[in-house]
Amino acid sequence: MTHLSSTASPARSSLRRSHALHAVRVLRPLAACAALVLGLLPGAVPLAHAANAAPLKIGMTFQELNNPYFVTMQKALNDAAATIGAQVVVTDAHHDVSKQVSDVEDMLQKKIDILLVNPTDSTGIQSAVTSAKKAGVVVVAVDANANGPVDSFVGSRNFDAGAMSCEYLAKAIGGSGEVAILDGIPVVPILERVRGCKSALAKFPNVKVVDTQNGKQERATALSVTENMIQAHPNLKGIFSVNDGGSMGALSAIESSGKDIKLTSVDGAPEAITAIQKPNSKFIETSAQFPRDQIRIAIGIALAKKWGANVPKTIPVDVKLVDKDNAKGFSW
Repeated sequence: MTHLSSTASPARSSLRRSHALHAVRVLRPLAACAALVLGLLPGAVPLAHAANAAPLKIGMTFQELNNPYFVTMQKALNDAAATIGAQVVVTDAHHDVSKQVSDVEDMLQKKIDILLVNPTDSTGIQSAVTSAKKAGVVVVAVDANANGPVDSFVGSRNFDAGAMSCEYLAKAIGGSGEVAILDGIPVVPILERVRGCKSALAKFPNVKVVDTQNGKQERATALSVTENMIQAHPNLKGIFSVNDGGSMGALSAIESSGKDIKLTSVDGAPEAITAIQKPNSKFIETSAQFPRDQIRIAIGIALAKKWGANVPKTIPVDVKLVDKDNAKGFSW
């Protein structure tokens, strides 16, 4: 699963081809089914009759919506729902699992057909997932998996993202020196990124992780935490941030210090892409995710399940290394 190089090995290329073929096998029948439902193929239900049916209702609960990554997801959800005439109910948990559980219960009262859940706490959301399944709702977890009877999970290869980013960092500092990890909220995607990072750095015996602190994936907190790390470790040569939101705070601290400290991250957020392209930027790489694709696939899988198909339990979405050489023109 590890993705430790920007140049794919034959085995990795073969694996990617396998993933691509799998995606085609999954999504091709979904497209055919969607076309049938919309009356684009012979034998479809007449559109006039379909118009009289109650519209599909999709609920999505986000762990937060003050992050461009999740805002992008929400827009993709609205766009996709509009193309199939579905209604959308969206809630923001503000990283409060009790609120998220309550939000899901409210959605069930509104008779949603599909629940897309982006859990703020994978364990804490289990009761809500169970309630949704008892109500006959299709449940697909997005970005982070949820405990309980989830029909499918669509999310990035977070281990690969951390590994890719930290191998890049290690090479950028010449394979030797002190580095630090700007950690985040202990949810599975973040834990996997850190695990991937440490796995990659372990292959560089002269690179030493001297500090790991929680920047809470927030610019202001990450700024303060990074300032403390730089002060405590005067020989620091590199920092890995678990997300681009935190990395922007870390970048401000690095620039203020005047030191040559390289920074890598995960997400592919617009601000990060812009920062990487600046001349002599200390922000040198981000392992980009594809939030729009995650939502599109999640909706497709949910529809397939609702229509009676057997769907994969997990659908991993590849990440992409973005640096100054390919940042121009990249976007979610």
